[in-house]
Amino acid sequence: MSDSTKDQTKAASPEQLLLDLTRDPALSRDDLVATPANQAAIALIDSWPNWSSPVAVIHGAEGSGKSHLAAIWRDRTSASITSAGAIGSEAIEAAMRGGAVLVEDVDSVKPDQAGLFHLINAVRQGGSFLLLTSRATPANWPISLPDLVSRLRSAALASIAPPDDRLLDAVLVKLFSDRQISIDPAITAYLVPRMERSLSVARALVEAIDRQAMTNRSAVTRPLAANVLNRLQQSDGEEPDAD
Repeated sequence: MSDSTKDQTKAASPEQLLLDLTRDPALSRDDLVATPANQAAIALIDSWPNWSSPVAVIHGAEGSGKSHLAAIWRDRTSASITSAGAIGSEAIEAAMRGGAVLVEDVDSVKPDQAGLFHLINAVRQGGSFLLLTSRATPANWPISLPDLVSRLRSAALASIAPPDDRLLDAVLVKLFSDRQISIDPAITAYLVPRMERSLSVARALVEAIDRQAMTNRSAVTRPLAANVLNRLQQSDGEEPDAD
């Protein structure tokens, strides 16, 4: 090791020296936690290919689990993915050949209205399926093309409600378990009513708690979890919760 490398190592904080053990989210069907909040969307995915329409839309708030459901469906269908802002000709051609297509976060960008219209037509003609995800219902998308509006009216819709306490608790337990951490139920009982109701926030929170525990070389305790939660809330401009 060179002298400069040794100096950098000495200057690094304990947290910087830790191995990055962050895990990609587990997105299989077995990893999906089902509650009344997401049961309609799960039923839609599980009922494929017996959909009421070849075009389906799952809508819900950011971090509600739409991407997890979309990943399950894509794994089952080998669907191709295309961007809502620029519907690729490859996706349209795939649909014409009977291949399934996935378009996520339709209302997060300015949709390619003509491309989406042609894609829906290709799905119908090719006998395929199209899954769209969004935050809002199609009626609230920034779409003005009358023919596309008409096509979307016949889509099968499934909504995801904000995560309830049961779902957040189960997700936290699962995320900790993925990191080989057996969590005390008192810790999740503390976190659930105080954290933002979002699955993406749950992932970020568990990662931050795990990192802090590794930095401290300690177990995950309620005071440690509370400290991390308050720190994250302060960084987001929220008022920290009282213990």
